[in-house]
Amino acid sequence: MIALVSEKLDQVRELCLTHGVARLDLFGSAASGGFDLKRSDLDFVVEFTTPPGVSIADQYFGLHEDLERLFQRRIDLVMSGALRNRFFMRSIEATRERLYASEVA
Repeated sequence: MIALVSEKLDQVRELCLTHGVARLDLFGSAASGGFDLKRSDLDFVVEFTTPPGVSIADQYFGLHEDLERLFQRRIDLVMSGALRNRFFMRSIEATRERLYASEVA
């Protein structure tokens, strides 16, 4: 994991609590090397715990916006339940690193 992310883990965990995240993982170049501080985006896989009356769209877009604000760069946020392409899933699994897991996850 790159310093850009590890230095902000406390803030990331606060965002996870705010947005009802069950699990948040980092993947891609920021987790495996090859990250370019000037050009690379950050890639995350997320699972939500959606309480009654809360829109998953609000959770997703709220987290996405807050992560971009926190890291001041483009964020790719993938919902784990939406993954269907087995090649993409394998590439994620090869570099996936857990950042947050709720006690109910």
